[in-house]
Amino acid sequence: MTPRIEKFLADQRPATPCLVMDLEMVRENYLALARSLPQARIFYAMKANPAPEIMGMLAEIGSSFDTASIYEIREALAAGAPPSRISFGNTIKKQTDIAAAYALGVRLFAFDSQGELDKLAVAAPGAKVYCRIRFEKSKTADWPLGGKFGCSMAMAEELLVSAGKMGLDPYGVSFHVGSQQRNAGEWDMAVGKAAMLFTNLRERGVNLRLLNVGGGLPGHYMTEAASHAEHASALTAALNKHFGNRLPEVLIEPGRSLVADAGMIRSEVVLVSHKIEGGPRWVYLDAGKFGGLIETMDEAIKYRLRTSRDGQGDSSRAIIAGPTCDEVDVLYQETPYALPDDLKPGDTVDFLSAGAYTSTYCSVAFNGLPPLKTYCV
Repeated sequence: MTPRIEKFLADQRPATPCLVMDLEMVRENYLALARSLPQARIFYAMKANPAPEIMGMLAEIGSSFDTASIYEIREALAAGAPPSRISFGNTIKKQTDIAAAYALGVRLFAFDSQGELDKLAVAAPGAKVYCRIRFEKSKTADWPLGGKFGCSMAMAEELLVSAGKMGLDPYGVSFHVGSQQRNAGEWDMAVGKAAMLFTNLRERGVNLRLLNVGGGLPGHYMTEAASHAEHASALTAALNKHFGNRLPEVLIEPGRSLVADAGMIRSEVVLVSHKIEGGPRWVYLDAGKFGGLIETMDEAIKYRLRTSRDGQGDSSRAIIAGPTCDEVDVLYQETPYALPDDLKPGDTVDFLSAGAYTSTYCSVAFNGLPPLKTYCV
């Protein structure tokens, strides 16, 4: 938690649950990434946290934006980003939304199938398109990706050849090593596979110019992960190894790494109880899976916690759950979280490094509860 967030909470005492973001830390994270990867253009994955204050600040300092819907495209434009700094990075798009994005000036689109390519040829003639290649789910990514997005290497090669014949510009390829990727060594194989496509397509007369390396840079949770500097160094080494002096335009789509550590969720204890004599203690909070903490699903993302009673006495293991009338709204039951033994209703529990994939995952009104309110300081 940063001093600015500490001061805001002490001075304003906002109602809980709430998400508080430190804009200056987001700025610092962006500039640090730009320094460590000077060869890459940064396209902020705005799905991580599209707060207008964050979007406006990033647009002002030169960020581009990775968008997943026509609605996000409009938000990026409203934040001050020109169409040339927007990528429509979702491989699953309505043709009407492609046409709308094209009419707004967007010219960079992702795809991973013939069906999507067909829509792009009709709705975005002449656009630059890049094909996402599929990777198996990474065992070292806490939020692994694979299956839903991307196609095989062989299919990507044929699709990119077809793109040129269909009046589109076969611009490049993309991949994703998995969100919250803890292992910096994953970059080497991914970049190597992409480089093979560049070579194969060059021999077939298709000149790719873009390598989109996706996201994956981690936030700081309970599970140890490689630092951003280690990831940047490993990615740079992989680019040099596999592309040498034929380095294409490189595009990176950080989301979590820019905003996770810049935010925290303050929640309040609603109830502490036992279900059976001698059984585990249950701690219920006013923040849960449906209020922004969906990444605790399968206990994948393990947030660091801080309570208002830390350091005042003994602590012991507890099951941590949300407030809703739904059986799945349990955050941590298997992961051994220790909470103060004297924790009681009204005490606060803070989820640290919670600035990414929280506010955007909130339900609109499940059980009538409002979405997580965001404050930017």
